[in-house]
Amino acid sequence: MKKKLLFIAATAVMLSIPKITLGQAPSLGSASNYVLFTSGGAVGNTGVTRITGNIGTQVGAITSFGNIDGVVNAANAATTLCATDLATAYAQLNATPATTNHAAVFGGGETLVAGVYSVAAAGSAATTLSLDAQGNGNAVFIFKIGGAFTTGAATKVYLINGAQACNVFWKVEGAVSLGAGTIMKGTVIANGAAVSIAAGCKVEGRMFSTAGAIAIDGSVAYLPLGCGSPTLTGPAAPALGITECFALFSSIGAVTNSVVSTITGDVGTNVGLTSGFTASNVIGTIHPAPDAFTGSCATDLMLVYNSLNVLTPDIELLYPAQLGNKLVLTPHTYTLNAATMLTDTLFLNAQNNANAVFVISINGALTTSTDAKVILTNGAQAKNVFWLVKGSTSINTNSNFIGTIVCFNGNIDLSTGVDLNGRALTTSGALTTNSVTVVKPSNCNPTGINSLTANKNAVINIYPNPFNTSVNINLNNLSPAENIKLEIYNVAGELIMSTTLTEQLSNIETADLATGFYFYKVISNHKTIQSGKLISQK
Repeated sequence: MKKKLLFIAATAVMLSIPKITLGQAPSLGSASNYVLFTSGGAVGNTGVTRITGNIGTQVGAITSFGNIDGVVNAANAATTLCATDLATAYAQLNATPATTNHAAVFGGGETLVAGVYSVAAAGSAATTLSLDAQGNGNAVFIFKIGGAFTTGAATKVYLINGAQACNVFWKVEGAVSLGAGTIMKGTVIANGAAVSIAAGCKVEGRMFSTAGAIAIDGSVAYLPLGCGSPTLTGPAAPALGITECFALFSSIGAVTNSVVSTITGDVGTNVGLTSGFTASNVIGTIHPAPDAFTGSCATDLMLVYNSLNVLTPDIELLYPAQLGNKLVLTPHTYTLNAATMLTDTLFLNAQNNANAVFVISINGALTTSTDAKVILTNGAQAKNVFWLVKGSTSINTNSNFIGTIVCFNGNIDLSTGVDLNGRALTTSGALTTNSVTVVKPSNCNPTGINSLTANKNAVINIYPNPFNTSVNINLNNLSPAENIKLEIYNVAGELIMSTTLTEQLSNIETADLATGFYFYKVISNHKTIQSGKLISQK
């Protein structure tokens, strides 16, 4: 009897607790990669629209888009899969029970917390709507609209207190129409009806239809971050070697400056002459004629070119003549399969990953308009931007350009007033500058050996490097009894110095070594245990 009474009491307590049902985000599958997609209908654009993410249709045409930061798919295996995944996501949202019945109109300064909101018929949003995650980054907001859904002009959806667009979902049983200037957050699914996005809208999320056309006009639409979405890193950056030291370089061709240019980094050519540069305006070394450094740079430049050239592109930018125009790119390897013209502004968005790499490969010449700009956003760094150009490069007057330009057998011309935060390098071709500013974007440490502490894990340490009249050699954990010998070779491979190391820390005189580039080997008991590069600077 006592147990029965306890059971009844416990049951009464449980029943007195309000029932809380929280929505779960649906599984989007391959649809998560699309910013615009319809399972049946055309996808069309008017005006200059900036897209980050794939666009696609299973049945219909895709028209009038310029370059997008994504892949265009129409009636192929990818869209078949996306249509299936979209149907699954819709079914999951449709089956999610509502936690709150809401009036037909959202907004008007309203703030909503996580939950599943249901509108029996058509719905709309106006002025401002704030979605408050209350400090929970996993908070999910689901809106189930029983008919069409519209937003008034300049409607704004705000995310506050940790809310994320990737956790916001709108299931609409009818057409969706975003009024001009709407700021929309979340994934919108129009069931069996069209989607219209008016001019000036900004969508952080996705716009889907299970069967209807999608039309967008001069707006911005991009995939949301978070919720397990992959962090974009781009490809691995190439090892620069000696090219890291140079701001301007041609393996074969004259390097010539007109008027006054300010350069941070070395300047030179390996075949031809370097002229017109003033030492007081160059923070680095001017190589007036080929030397050991330029020879090494030419070799390393081909290695850089080969590293970039073998990369498999992630995205093809389909309109090379229209690069720029406020296009936003994210960390990827891009290809353009024709001569390319950069006009207006190109944004490079690292999505808060400071190590993200951008590679833009152009199968043809590269030119820019006057006053063209490349702008880094959200942590992007100039040292991680690479342009592979298979042809000539002409950066036009007063342009602000960013990244290392690697020209394969093409001339490079930097016109008056150009500001290059990067490098201009060509495997073969003349390089001309005229009253420009060039700053190479990283420190020059081609051998990676500047101090004893910087190389504590090396078999031995050689420092300083570059050196002047002597170098120090520390054997670290080796013993002089192991018959250790240092050999130094010139760039022609000729042995010019050999000495046996009889002390744990030795100082070797190098005053007789001319300015230039050298190789060394450390030999123990007739076996090479370490090798590398040395630089003599007088």
